[in-house]
Amino acid sequence: MNGNGHHVNAPQALIIEARPKTYAIDVRVFVATIMATMVVAFGTGLMMGPTDARLAMPVLSFLGIELPEPVQLPAAAINSESEPIVGAMSTQSLMPSNPQARNSNSKSATYMVGEVSANGEIIINKEGEDAAGEVLIKQAKRTKTEHVATLGYKIRETHVNIDTPVLEGTGDVPHERDITYDRINKENDGNIRDQTMPSGQHLLVDMKNLEADFLNSESRLARAMQDSVIAGGLTMLSYHCHSLHPAGVSCVGVLLESHISFHTWPDEGVITLDMFTTSEKPLLPVLPSIKELFGIPRVNAETGEKEEVVTVWSHELRGFRTEDARKVHHLDGNSDISKHVTSPLEVVYKEHVLNMETEYGRIDIWDVKERDDTPGYEDGLRLGLAPQDPRWFSYEDASPCRLLFLDGVLHMANQTDRVFHETLVHPAMFAHPSPKSVGILGGGDGGSLREVLKHKSVTDVTMVELDEKVVSVSKEYLPEISDCSDIVGSKPNCFDDDRLSLIFTDAFAYVKEKKEANGKFDVLVADVNQPENQDEYTDADTVNALVESLSPLGVLVINAGEAPMIVDPRADKGMQPKREAFTKLLEAHPKIASIFVFEDAQSGYVDPVAFLVACRDASCRKNWYGQTDEINYQVFDRLQAMKSKKPALIQFDGATQRSYQVPPRAWETVYCRREPEPFECAYRGLDMTKELFEYYPKNEDESAFVIRESKEGAENDAAVYATVDIPEGSYIMPTHLAASLEVSEDSAKDSNATAHLEGVGEADVLTDFVDYIDENGHSARDGSGKIYVEIGGSRVIRESDDASEVNIRRWVPAHPDGARPKYSPVYDRHRHSFDVFLVASRDIKAGEEIVKPGDLWDY
Repeated sequence: MNGNGHHVNAPQALIIEARPKTYAIDVRVFVATIMATMVVAFGTGLMMGPTDARLAMPVLSFLGIELPEPVQLPAAAINSESEPIVGAMSTQSLMPSNPQARNSNSKSATYMVGEVSANGEIIINKEGEDAAGEVLIKQAKRTKTEHVATLGYKIRETHVNIDTPVLEGTGDVPHERDITYDRINKENDGNIRDQTMPSGQHLLVDMKNLEADFLNSESRLARAMQDSVIAGGLTMLSYHCHSLHPAGVSCVGVLLESHISFHTWPDEGVITLDMFTTSEKPLLPVLPSIKELFGIPRVNAETGEKEEVVTVWSHELRGFRTEDARKVHHLDGNSDISKHVTSPLEVVYKEHVLNMETEYGRIDIWDVKERDDTPGYEDGLRLGLAPQDPRWFSYEDASPCRLLFLDGVLHMANQTDRVFHETLVHPAMFAHPSPKSVGILGGGDGGSLREVLKHKSVTDVTMVELDEKVVSVSKEYLPEISDCSDIVGSKPNCFDDDRLSLIFTDAFAYVKEKKEANGKFDVLVADVNQPENQDEYTDADTVNALVESLSPLGVLVINAGEAPMIVDPRADKGMQPKREAFTKLLEAHPKIASIFVFEDAQSGYVDPVAFLVACRDASCRKNWYGQTDEINYQVFDRLQAMKSKKPALIQFDGATQRSYQVPPRAWETVYCRREPEPFECAYRGLDMTKELFEYYPKNEDESAFVIRESKEGAENDAAVYATVDIPEGSYIMPTHLAASLEVSEDSAKDSNATAHLEGVGEADVLTDFVDYIDENGHSARDGSGKIYVEIGGSRVIRESDDASEVNIRRWVPAHPDGARPKYSPVYDRHRHSFDVFLVASRDIKAGEEIVKPGDLWDY
């Protein structure tokens, strides 16, 4: 309509029909579909997946699937060849169905019986019926997943309960407090764990070059674990194994005695395993079974041959044992067998050659190689190794070292046997002028006997060994130790030598009870335990018997144990108190004149080994302090020749003996910690607070002394005068005195040393030299047979018996006891300085003559 009221024709408007929005599927149909899917999935899960038996059984019954009846199983069936039920069977289903049975100690209970196939399927059987072996349920192996909601990489879990232990602490006596199974015969089993002793054993085993499929097979590994437990006489309570992504298996088994666990790296061919038990039953015997059950070798892809399985292991005693229990256990951490073999993983090759219990103790022989061992000289000859051959750096090509242990104490190592026994025997033998009768206490391996028989002077040897088995075992397993075939005049085996009298009895009891041993032995070698493991060394009667068994010039030598360290406390408070007690008994004995200590670091022990030599006569100091060439000549002159023309000794010679003459500083330091402090300890070094006054003949301005002609009528042609004031205690010409010449008394004995030479007159230079020694030399105060000859300005100093004239003295005064101590590392370390240095005995004024007492060097 327009403004005039007329109708106007306009275009027809677009019309949209209004309808409600709808879904493509009816909601009711959707809900019904979801519910149906859930029912199907749930049912499938019941049949295919790991489901609690309490939930699965009613559903399976509802679906019409026949179920097995519970079966009564004896306890012995637990260790049968069939694999225990895993996966679908819960822990509860493995327990007895009768609640009363679960709380009883019956030897049989109601169990579901099953087997596990190689692919992880579970087969439920009916034993004793025709349906036995029928597959009722198959459990498919679940696909690996990385979804954390489905337990990540955990694939399967195996859990087995095998029996029900009794509770701890229910008895009044130890064996009734033990955890045990009823099937264990308490009366016959002597290894039941006592809960009052918190201790155990731990075995660690690493293996490589193993088959990858084996290391990735949960079922094969589980079987090896169970068989290892059975082989060890242990009892499995339960175990859990987990396959890992992308490869490998971890397992842990709970034992009645504690646990076993391991992890594998299939691609690397490696497994690491550990077993811990709280039983006192030895754990090491299970090791060969572990090696056999887990040592499945892999095949080298290039050669097609099986690789050698490498096994490294360690055994430790764990927990808290009493000190008495630790001392008697041969595998205690402080024992030699633990330190050298069973504990360190660096010992990569360990072979138990012999384990023998005798009437007197335990004998063990081990072959070992350490990771850093390399081939020796004999190995190089055997393998034909040329220089730069890489095998020189490989422990695989090194010969193993054979170790002999007696009651857990290292007695001998075949690779260092000659070093040890030469060090034990020859210093004492050469300290005696000509040993004929020799005694050996212990030494059943034959090493000491072999070294003694090398001496031409020896006419008889008495060996007293407690255990006859030590000798027979050594001859069989260590024949090279008692091999005398290369010694001229000896039998092939040292024990067959005609000079030997072999007595099987207690060595210390022998010297105490056998009166015929008194005064018999020129040299007595105690090749037994060190003092800390040999209580007889602290018994005054036994020590007296040892001394009384020596001839007048007799020499005693012992293995004195581990050498001291400079940080050790006073000896009687440290690690070797029994050695100190033995030493003091010798010091107090009236028939002992001198005692020496020395050590060697090449004897086959972890730490340097100490040795102690005691002499009945002080004259042995002369032999002990021999010059290098003197000792070398004695070695050549007194030892038998070798048939092979090889040197008779590989360790001991003149230079070695020279090193033994000066004990290491640790001996001196520990000795000076005695209370009260020994007198000589105050003179271990020059007093740096005192001045040194030197004589410089070519520089009078710097010299503190001047030499002038003596007064008319004086015995000396010249006299020494001070050019400066010299305070009391100052050192007089220390450089000149330190340069004093050392000469043996034997060299200076004959003043007509050249008289027997034709055509040589009295003015011969050697005769003049001998005269010079006689005039300017003085003997050392230690009985060493040494003469110190002054060659500098000090030899001109005038002597006087008038005490008022004397103004200098020895640096170290005479010992308050009147003679040097029988045992003193201080004197042994400072022999030269104690016998040459001079000091001012009072203040000396410039221009005053220097005068020494006439008895200056007397002792």
